[in-house]
Amino acid sequence: MIEQTQPPDLKLVNRTGLPEPLRVLVEQYPRDIWESHSNFDGLVKFWLERHVMFRKLLKILQEDTAKLENNDLDPLQFKARLSRFGGMFVNELHAHHSIEDHQYFPLLIGMEKSLQRGFDILDKDHHELDAHINTFATLANATLQLPDEISSKKVGELHEQFDSFERFLNRHLTDEEELVVPIILKHGFDH
Repeated sequence: MIEQTQPPDLKLVNRTGLPEPLRVLVEQYPRDIWESHSNFDGLVKFWLERHVMFRKLLKILQEDTAKLENNDLDPLQFKARLSRFGGMFVNELHAHHSIEDHQYFPLLIGMEKSLQRGFDILDKDHHELDAHINTFATLANATLQLPDEISSKKVGELHEQFDSFERFLNRHLTDEEELVVPIILKHGFDH
């Protein structure tokens, strides 16, 4: 997209929401009317379900890590679940961001050119999230390579990574929803 640097207040790590000028459509199409809107079914519903899936997968990973910390989950079972749910989380999130960046965002920008800056912010989020995904994948893979026992230090690192990632992911997903969904509700999406 356009610029290379993000102002500090718009970086994912600092942002508390989209700037007011980018919230014009979400004020016209607030969350509480989304499901009842005639353009909700189809792409919007599917797309929001993907976001729910990402949140659920991350919650599973957090809960499993907490169970492991409390000795309520066998380390081998934890590794199997980390491999399954962690792999699904990473692969699906990468694929989702790629489709958004290369397919959906350009089309949506064409529908609402005045919101280009919002998509620039979301694009930068994707790059910032990629770094967190890579850190997560490296840490998860290192954990999977450990012998049967997993050190409390490694479990603590995983727990910290999941909690940190949750804050970033939720901020991004919420902002993305509040930018994208109102555009589709307003214009529809036949592509």
